[in-house]
Amino acid sequence: MSDSVKINRGLKGVYFERSGISDIDGRAGTLTYRGYSIHDLAEHAGFEEVAWLLIHGELPNEGELARFDNSLKAARELPGPVIGIIRALAAGHPMDVLRSAVSALAALDADSVDASEAGFLRNGEKLIAQIPVIIAAHEAIRNGREPVAPDPALGHAANWLWMLKGEKPSADAARLAEQDFILHAEHGSNASSFAARVTVGTEANLHGAMVAAIATLAGPAHGGAAEDVMRMVEEIGAPENAAAYVKAKRAAREAVTGFGHRVYRTEDPRARHMKAGVERLSREMGEPRWFAILQAVVEAMQPYARHGLNVNVDFWSGAIYQLHGIAMDLYVPIFAIGRAPGWVAQCMEQKRSNILIRPLTLYDGPAPREWVALAAR
Repeated sequence: MSDSVKINRGLKGVYFERSGISDIDGRAGTLTYRGYSIHDLAEHAGFEEVAWLLIHGELPNEGELARFDNSLKAARELPGPVIGIIRALAAGHPMDVLRSAVSALAALDADSVDASEAGFLRNGEKLIAQIPVIIAAHEAIRNGREPVAPDPALGHAANWLWMLKGEKPSADAARLAEQDFILHAEHGSNASSFAARVTVGTEANLHGAMVAAIATLAGPAHGGAAEDVMRMVEEIGAPENAAAYVKAKRAAREAVTGFGHRVYRTEDPRARHMKAGVERLSREMGEPRWFAILQAVVEAMQPYARHGLNVNVDFWSGAIYQLHGIAMDLYVPIFAIGRAPGWVAQCMEQKRSNILIRPLTLYDGPAPREWVALAAR
């Protein structure tokens, strides 16, 4: 039997379900959410509009957007016991704290057990709002400060920066954070979204699925690219060192972080928006060094583009966080803020036509053998 079975390791190239949420064409380098180009969404939409689009399937009208915005703002407060858990875990990695806090929310919110579609929708809105609050509260507490209270006058992205830094962001900085969230909001059957769907397949509730997604995103092979890019930038040190760095990496047959993607064979369509944003923020912050180094790496990697080694979205994301003075171990939690609506949409889609996801593994262990008593081993 083993000779006739094809193994697709990592389920590469395997379609396990139909989905109407996002469409990725890796060869053409295109990405759409519910049929809308990522370029149009990044340039024209707000985060709340994109979150509604992913979850409900259509862009919201003015009334729907206002109600959704109010729902997100109303859900920003965390229960006191969750703040207590964050204090108890203050020394932990932000992703561990985020995972634990979301799990605690499930235990503290009687509505979390509602695994109906309406329950997923209510809990999804709450979790989209609460995830950034958890991250900002932990960052304050671990640095000896009290958490900053959410500002109901600010939108999702601007309020995140306010809670994180304790100062109101400029309109440009808030918009760039919003674009970052939009560009990371959804990306098909990636590892964390697949983990969430596997969890929903067991008829678990949304909080359980989101905990699974967060735990999966925490793995460096999935969510750690932006952090790795900034470590590379620090190692390079100056733009004039980039060419030699790339040459040495290629000679040693080692990957250059931020280039290539599991899906895309041309430039990641999200990358151009992050590049433009980093350039603008660099000027605003008076710190051009990071952008200059990244741009020098792109130029040094140009000869390898024909081999599919094109820049991806996370190549530029880390520089945005660095310019804001954000600690590196917050880069993956920030990814989770953006991806939360995509996780909710994936979970709701799985729920509507649910089936237990149970792939097979082909056994290649020992042939059947006789039991050997302990004394004879």
